[in-house]
Amino acid sequence: MFSREHIEVKTLDQIRAMRVAGLVVAEGLAAMGEAAKPGVTTAEIEAVGREVLARHGATSNFLGYGADWGLPPYPGVACISVNEVVVHGIAGEREVHEGDIVSVDYGAIVDGWHGDAARTFAVGQIDADSRQLIDVTSESMWAGIAQIAAGHRIGDVSHAVEQSILSHGRSYGIIRDYTGHGIGTAMHQPPDVPNYGRAHRGAKIVPGMCLCVEPMVTLGGDEVEELDDGWTVVTVDSTRAAHWENTIAVLPDGLWVLTEPDGGRAQLAALGVPYGGLE
Repeated sequence: MFSREHIEVKTLDQIRAMRVAGLVVAEGLAAMGEAAKPGVTTAEIEAVGREVLARHGATSNFLGYGADWGLPPYPGVACISVNEVVVHGIAGEREVHEGDIVSVDYGAIVDGWHGDAARTFAVGQIDADSRQLIDVTSESMWAGIAQIAAGHRIGDVSHAVEQSILSHGRSYGIIRDYTGHGIGTAMHQPPDVPNYGRAHRGAKIVPGMCLCVEPMVTLGGDEVEELDDGWTVVTVDSTRAAHWENTIAVLPDGLWVLTEPDGGRAQLAALGVPYGGLE
């Protein structure tokens, strides 16, 4: 299952199993996005994700994460990050309000296989800068996904994410401290997939690899700090951040975006990328 670079390479049947987890993630994210209404708390949003996991008999790859490394065990099944919170926001009594943006990072385990994805949602009507931030971040994720192909290298993905963000007419902060990653029998595996870098560098992409492309972008600088809870990461300059992520499988005939309901078929077609889904 592992290559000489210690990157987990899956069989087609194993990727089919990962798709089951990916669909649970897609459903949970959609439900939490619907729940992100003015006046609700982040705990109420996270509870929706718990219900989706329970209904499908799935377990959370977030709940308790970190305990094996001496970190405070993560207490939720989803990271709910509002406005200036970049990632790892812990659900609680914070209310979301009209005009806020809410990033939800969420995962599931089914039969030992992991899915992981993130979305940033608007709460009601949001300002133009926040809307563009969400769109720029999503677009950069898809630009990176479009570079995932057998024979390409991880640096091609990273470079595409960075160049997509830089191509817009303003300066955005590209978070460097947190990256995408491999995924499979664990949520975080080699290789790291940074959101910046040089093309033609890094591990070679081969069929059977599964990767998470995960840009985090801010309206200001790229400096972040971790709060005293040991998890919540915020922008140092208090500007807003957006976060997008998908789990992607590399198949012999193309890509399968395991955490998109349609397998990524529509977006991949728009980008001219072959769809390789097994359904």
